[in-house]
Amino acid sequence: MNPLRHDFITECLSTDPSNTISKKYEYLDIGCGGGIFAESAARRPHTSSVTAIDPTPEVIAIAREHARNDPSLSPPKLTYINTSIENLSTHLPPSPSSSPPHQFDIITLFEVLEHITHPSPFLTHILSTHLKPGGWFICSTISRHPMSFLTTKLIAEMPVFGLVPPGTHTWSQYIKPEELQNWFYEREENKGTFEAGRCKGVMYVPGVGWKWTPEGWGLEGWGNYFWGVKKVG
Repeated sequence: MNPLRHDFITECLSTDPSNTISKKYEYLDIGCGGGIFAESAARRPHTSSVTAIDPTPEVIAIAREHARNDPSLSPPKLTYINTSIENLSTHLPPSPSSSPPHQFDIITLFEVLEHITHPSPFLTHILSTHLKPGGWFICSTISRHPMSFLTTKLIAEMPVFGLVPPGTHTWSQYIKPEELQNWFYEREENKGTFEAGRCKGVMYVPGVGWKWTPEGWGLEGWGNYFWGVKKVG
């Protein structure tokens, strides 16, 4: 799925008038795991730096070890931090008392939101504290639909297939695209804070890999999808 992540980010930025050839972006990758996306983002020509965080020390150790194979990925180009998003500010350079905390141009949250028990305060903290005005929030998650229950619970967690361990997903925590849209645009605290978002569905094709679903068919509400939104600024 990693190539589709970059394709989606490129599509979002292509709609942004402030995106110029010379512009460089600071990324924050939340829930980076072993660093597959973080490393690839750090190598992009328009990337200034990538800060990648994960609360699990074992995966951060794996990510750091892999990054050592490429000297060009040394900090500050790519920095791994073993922390939760709630404690990230304590690991960032201090700002003058009159300045806001350090913020990022692009925040990515891939395959994380469906594991969050209370997504509203989680998103509020990310977007208000760490995303620059004019910055982009890009995520991928799973929609709560009978088809996603079949594919991600009944099939993926079946021992005979062994795609993911049983209990990996909690179907009731999946978020439909329209619910995410309502949170960004209809919630009183968010009104006027975000510009029009972009949503695209993806599906796994056995033997082929991850592919975009046809647009206009509503298939983003059936399973995995990407969501991108720009903060007003």
